[in-house]
Amino acid sequence: MYAIIETGGKQYTVEAGAKIKVEKLDLNEGDQVTFDKVLFVSGDTPKVGAPYVEGAKVNGKVLAQGKNKKVIVYKYKSKKNERKKRGHRQPYTLVEISDVAV
Repeated sequence: MYAIIETGGKQYTVEAGAKIKVEKLDLNEGDQVTFDKVLFVSGDTPKVGAPYVEGAKVNGKVLAQGKNKKVIVYKYKSKKNERKKRGHRQPYTLVEISDVAV
């Protein structure tokens, strides 16, 4: 059974045992997290939310807090001697999904 959840303005397809990187959550490593914005739940009778499925929850455990690889942004304007180089590392939270409850 899998579900589609929404967190951090993004949607993720999850199932029990999956590890996902989500936008940074203000939790510590080892904490339990519950996602209650469930858009879809599969199974014998699939449930589609409008916008969310009533009573459905996805539980997980925070494994780590970290930063993604650096993204380089380079701006250049020809004939103007104008160059800007910037880097950005987006923080994330690594979550292991333990179960999908309907």
